[in-house]
Formats: sequence, structure tokens, C-alpha cells
Amino acid sequence: MGASQSSSQAQPPSKALHVLRVTPASPASKTTIEPFFDFIVGFEGDELSLHYNIDVSQLEKIVEDYEERTLNLLVWNSKSQDTRVVPIMPSRQWALTHTDSPGGNEASLQPSLLGLSMRMCQPDLAMDNVWHVLDVLEGSPAESAGLVPFGDWIIGWSGGALSAEGDFYDLVEAHVDKPLRVYVYSHDFDNLREVVLVPNRHWGGEGLLGCVFGFGLLHRIPPQPTDRLPGSTPPELRDATDEYEQQALFVPADSGVHEVYEDQNAGPWQHRDDHSRVHQTNSRHTMPTGNPSHK
Repeated sequence: MGASQSSSQAQPPSKALHVLRVTPASPASKTTIEPFFDFIVGFEGDELSLHYNIDVSQLEKIVEDYEERTLNLLVWNSKSQDTRVVPIMPSRQWALTHTDSPGGNEASLQPSLLGLSMRMCQPDLAMDNVWHVLDVLEGSPAESAGLVPFGDWIIGWSGGALSAEGDFYDLVEAHVDKPLRVYVYSHDFDNLREVVLVPNRHWGGEGLLGCVFGFGLLHRIPPQPTDRLPGSTPPELRDATDEYEQQALFVPADSGVHEVYEDQNAGPWQHRDDHSRVHQTNSRHTMPTGNPSHK
């Protein structure tokens, strides 16, 4: 059911249903539909005719008509900039197995047929509101949450998408000393993960998160290379690992050891004499372009 075919589409659709969340164990979770980056733009009819620019009410009727039958959705992806066909079988059985209890509520009588949370929007504008992580201070809430400078983008939170630059900062202010669940996209590994931030003023540094963000045209998510496999390790990281593994350690002559050696049981930074010291330098990078914001 997860198989799909794609076709190139240079221009984004004028309007579409933006996928905000895919419910676990739902029919949508068994497909290739990706939250935040996928937009439902239409469907294939019984005669394989293409229908674009559907609205919410039309999609609801179509999904009900295809209950327990395969429906081919047309899904546009903002990263690859193409439209693909995603087969899905609308069903209520997946939800009934999870809500079958004596205290069931009225919502359980009409479960979602797809398991998707969506909103109508303009796809060409939907991905403008992303926050690029530029710097993470040591010991900060951002560091504790695992945010990666330059490689991570905050694209939404557990309440949905954000529609303006100030929305994210207002959200942080409203969650002081409380957990804030955000969705973070890693460009290095091309995956989406949920991160829990706890903004606070007592971590010992500047800002509620100890993080510098970039927002605007210069900080949008760049496209992935066409030959890149989703979730794979970037080539530059693989090359760096190989370089360290193959490099022998050179020990200066004045250290009392007059040979080049390589210990199979220790890493290249573990060999040092009694007089050597390890220094760490923390550097801050100032971005000459864009509009970084410190939080």
C-alpha cells in the first residue's frame, strides 16, 4: 500500500491540504505520507482521471465513498517539488480497535478514515515559516534538547503549524518552565523528529532557550540532492569518519616517544604523554546575512 509513483511539477499547486500530523497505526501511517512536507492536491478517479484542487468537503465525501477500497491520492512534496500517487485504503477498523472500551465517547463512533490532520493552505507560502538553528549555547535548554546548529529547522509544534515569525517566540514565552513539544527537521539526515524544549530563565545563560535562530528568505530549508536517500548519512560525514579511522597518530619527538604508532584499542585522541594537555575552544559565529534572533 505504501508504493507510490511521482511526476515532476515545477510550480507548487495554488492550494492544497497541508498534512500536519499522521496518527500512528492509522491507514495513513502505512503509506509514504510525510507530515509538514506533504500536501494532498487531488486524487485519481475510477477511470484514472486526475482531479486537482479539491477542498475539504470534497475530500471527505471521496474518502467515505472509498471506505475499505484503495484510493489513489495525489500528494505534492515541498522538498522534492513533485507530485506522486499514494495508494491508501480508508478504514474505521484501526480506530475501533483502539477506542473499544466501556467508557467510549461519541467521537469514537465516527473515527477518522485516514488518520490525517490537515489544513487548507497555499503550499508555496506554507514552508516560509521555519526557524533555522544558528547557534546553541553550552548548558542551555536548546543543547539539552539536542538541537544542532545549522543542520536543524523548527517547522511546527504539537499544536500544529506556525503562521508568522513572532508566533514561535510567543509560544516560547508562554511555556516558561513548561515542556514545549516542537517538530524539528534535520537537513543532514533528511528526517523529522519531535523535540521537547523547556524554556527557563535559570539555566545560567542568556535567553529562555540559549539558542540563536534565523528566519526569512535566507534561512529557508534548502533542497536535498537528487541522489540522496532519505535518512542516510551525508557523504561529508561518512568521509570524515573514514579519514579519522585511517589516520595514524604522529607523536612529536620532544614528548619522549620517537615513533609513529597506532593502537587498535584506543582512538587517535587517547594517545598523549604526561606533559600534553587537551584544550577546547568555544567559538560563536555571527551570521552576516539574514535576521538572527536570540532566544
